[in-house]
Amino acid sequence: MGLNSNMANREVCDLIFLDYATKKPFLNLDYANVSTTELTGESVFAYGGKGHPKKVQFSGERGGTITIETQIQSAKLWQLITGGDVSKTAKFVVRKEIVTEDGTEVTLPDTPVAGTVAVYKLNDDCGEALACTVANASVTLTTPVAANDTVIVYYMKEVTDKVQRISVKSTSFPKNFVVYGDTVMKTENDEVLGYRMIGYKVAPQSNMSLSFSNNGDAGTITITGDLMADSDDNILDLILLEDE
Repeated sequence: MGLNSNMANREVCDLIFLDYATKKPFLNLDYANVSTTELTGESVFAYGGKGHPKKVQFSGERGGTITIETQIQSAKLWQLITGGDVSKTAKFVVRKEIVTEDGTEVTLPDTPVAGTVAVYKLNDDCGEALACTVANASVTLTTPVAANDTVIVYYMKEVTDKVQRISVKSTSFPKNFVVYGDTVMKTENDEVLGYRMIGYKVAPQSNMSLSFSNNGDAGTITITGDLMADSDDNILDLILLEDE
């Protein structure tokens, strides 16, 4: 009786993304807050007669979108949206305030990338750089400051362990995916039906906004995928299961 009953939903879909080319699992996205499926199409009409009325309707350009909103993120999710390459090394600039006991020698916590060290007095941050020489993690000030003075050091740090870098280039494009959705529907008779959704060929749009704020709700990221037809013209399946 449940499959023929009126029903409603108030639960998000858990989603599994499979690489469209290999059909291998790529991402288990079971932490979304909102998942929306929209089907689209275009109607074109043939007109004829007095008053230019519509006589014949043609349907085409079938498609749609899957939209996901989540506050939980991962590097794998960023890769899905951007199509960027993942690597295990990264370089970035760091800023350190370091006390020089003798006014001449400064020891950095890392070995900097060659040619990237810049040293400033504490009261002249990003002002006039102090002349120095660098050997590994040791910096020697050519013109000493006072003993026990604090200096500010900027340098490029290279990390080769415990790091993931998503490299997005102008030539990076997301892969296509098969997407399986899983949630529940509730009927007017208080029955719970299993709901499954299959998007046969989903192309993530290359739009991503990463917001960082020190107040309000946790940042939300929105992923939108275009629904396309696969090689068998399949676009979307909506499945109800009575025994779940």
